[in-house]
Amino acid sequence: MEEVPNDVIVLSAIEQGAKKFDKIRKKTKIEGEDLNAVLERLENNGLIVLVEKKGFFGPKKELILTEKGSKELEARRFELQQNWDQLVTLWQGGDKEKLQQHIDNNRSMFPAMMFMGIMDMMMFSSMMSFMGLAMTSFIPDQYMYDTGSTDMGHDGGHDMGQGGDYSGGDFGHGDGGPGDMGGFDVNF
Repeated sequence: MEEVPNDVIVLSAIEQGAKKFDKIRKKTKIEGEDLNAVLERLENNGLIVLVEKKGFFGPKKELILTEKGSKELEARRFELQQNWDQLVTLWQGGDKEKLQQHIDNNRSMFPAMMFMGIMDMMMFSSMMSFMGLAMTSFIPDQYMYDTGSTDMGHDGGHDMGQGGDYSGGDFGHGDGGPGDMGGFDVNF
């Protein structure tokens, strides 16, 4: 598989239940023409097949992994896990030069590691900080800013884009008096 990241991501999405083009595209965030090329390559390599099933409203077509596709995905998952474990070991060893070299050599695998849940994003962020680098240099935008069903952050309930007023508000902590550092309402 030459296009390891996208091929692995698509195989993983199919394994996770995305069996139609639109669902795969939405889950993987791979655009139409690129996704078509990946699906065609996976089918030509015998990793996926298009099957027709009986549906409530007539026949429906779905993509499924072949046995070969399942084995390939497991092999890639193992390989990605080994690469991640090596990154962690290098980071814990404190050798910035070796860590930088390993990151540069395996940069193309990061999206697949992230998509498959192998990469611990907090730890990766710490690695990048350790080296004085930005995560955005290594992870494509479509994977950094997840707008799908996976909640990767915390929503404090404020609409930051509408110029709201974020002052005040004790949020139930402390009495708000002088020196009260409990909560977000600190009065100096």
